[in-house]
Amino acid sequence: MHAGGLVGHFGQHKTIKAVERTFYWPSLKRDVATIVGQCRTCQLAKQQKQILTLFSVPSYSWQDVSLNFILGIAKTQKRHDSILVVVDRFFKMAHFIMYSKTSVASRVAALFFDHVIKLHELPKTMVFDKNVKFVSYFWQTL
Repeated sequence: MHAGGLVGHFGQHKTIKAVERTFYWPSLKRDVATIVGQCRTCQLAKQQKQILTLFSVPSYSWQDVSLNFILGIAKTQKRHDSILVVVDRFFKMAHFIMYSKTSVASRVAALFFDHVIKLHELPKTMVFDKNVKFVSYFWQTL
């Protein structure tokens, strides 16, 4: 009931509740705790949760930004089919920058410079939803 079917890897307490609805034996809670404790999938998920870090609270606008990429929208007259969304974490203001999905990281960096850095300044921190290779090329160009 822990790893199979529709139940999934919900952890010790939810698995105990699911088992108790159908079965009973004296060491049920201890046995379920042992099984969940030895579950490789649950251990990997727990490690991934611990890797996440908390961001500090920004003290002024455009100090910390996040860059998100919206891909696959309908093409505009200028052949743009994607949007780069740059969000200021302090005021939650955003810039929406149209570009083509086939643009390379250097082109996206140039757009970021023209639409964000020229108006504000280079932020202290930036969070991307892209892979490391893209981010590396982005920084080299910027």
